[in-house]
Amino acid sequence: MSTAPFPYRLIATDLDGTLLRGDGTISQRTRDALAAATAAGAAHLVVTGRSVPWTRYILDDLGYDGLAVCGQGAQLYHAGEHRMLTSVTLDRQLAALALAKLEAEVGPMELAASRDGLSGEVLASSGFSVHENPLPMIPLTDAAQLWEVPLNKVYIQHPTLDDDSLTEIARKTVGGLVDVVMAGPGIVEIIPLGLTKATGLSLAARRLGTRAADTIAFGDMPNDIPMFGWAVRGVAMANAHTELKAVATDITSSNDDDGIALTLESLLAG
Repeated sequence: MSTAPFPYRLIATDLDGTLLRGDGTISQRTRDALAAATAAGAAHLVVTGRSVPWTRYILDDLGYDGLAVCGQGAQLYHAGEHRMLTSVTLDRQLAALALAKLEAEVGPMELAASRDGLSGEVLASSGFSVHENPLPMIPLTDAAQLWEVPLNKVYIQHPTLDDDSLTEIARKTVGGLVDVVMAGPGIVEIIPLGLTKATGLSLAARRLGTRAADTIAFGDMPNDIPMFGWAVRGVAMANAHTELKAVATDITSSNDDDGIALTLESLLAG
């Protein structure tokens, strides 16, 4: 293997569909490649749409003790200290107005919401399709529950519209009030206006003393587009959404086929 220095000082990785395999685990090959890259001088930064409570157990399993960008860029979390450094919350009045306008356009939706904080609970209506996870959910039986405490985001699902269609209609209908992102299958989110993964990534990079020109980013969904726009190199997984592939610098293998490891191993080889 070449002794040439690793060409990037910062490796930014999404979690679901990117660093995580389909079964929610991280392969040993990927762990080894990240360890080798960090030993060569790079920092690994997780940048995920998941809020901190839904990210923390993954980071602990990985032995990750640095900064992490969570909640679509809303939260900067110190994993080693289990401490929230910054958090941006959703304007609940604007979010309620946006939901009302959107339901007037598309009809009733299934809803969920992520509450702010290190132990922020997730509420979900009875018909909301929830991905398998180890954390408890609070049943959402009354829409008023959504607005009781500060939120990071609201999740929306529609009985007949697919994710792409729902995202497009939502952006056209309420795009001046909130931002709408598609973060994964069945995961369309309402988040604070102007917030992106690049927001949190740039903040974390400044704390780490790195720049966009030092950064390689890996992702799989349209919510990773701003991150790719910020980083000097954006690598889409083979399983990525077509919108992300269209703006990627290059494409690696899928999350189930060690796509991150393949790219890092090539860079380490010089």
